[in-house]
Amino acid sequence: MKYLKSVLFFSILFGVIACSKDDDEPEVPEIPDVVINELLPKNSQNGYDHDGEYDDWIELYNPADVDQDISGYYLSDSKKEPSKWKFPEGTVIGKMGYLIVWCDGDTLQAGLHTNYRLSADGENVVFLDTELNVINLVEYPLTLVEKSWARKPNATGEFEWSVPTFDQSND
Repeated sequence: MKYLKSVLFFSILFGVIACSKDDDEPEVPEIPDVVINELLPKNSQNGYDHDGEYDDWIELYNPADVDQDISGYYLSDSKKEPSKWKFPEGTVIGKMGYLIVWCDGDTLQAGLHTNYRLSADGENVVFLDTELNVINLVEYPLTLVEKSWARKPNATGEFEWSVPTFDQSND
């Protein structure tokens, strides 16, 4: 009898919980993470910075329909030093937008310039949140001249060497 009362109690409890969900409430979709979309470790003619210099670059992409604030996030070329370079306050990637980060070691220039360069010999690039949780890790091999390491299809695909598509879709 005691077992039957417990089963009846839990059945009523689960029934109340199941019925308490308001079916009129829309489900909030999960916002996709910003991704490393493309990088060019040896740049001499594909996209230039505010000073007219063809520096190495990393392209981030925001696939969401809302702007993403990445202030305080990190970008590094070292798994051992994940907090190597921090995005400044006010860094926002517009919805379905791209953000170029220059990897030239010249942090005094206008725009987003890391304190490191990308290696043409291949290495990794790590994008981390404010708590140093890895959002995206990309490893690339020995660089091909004037080719970028890009996701195909854009934002979701595997990386491959490609003709650079600076600040635009890789498709």
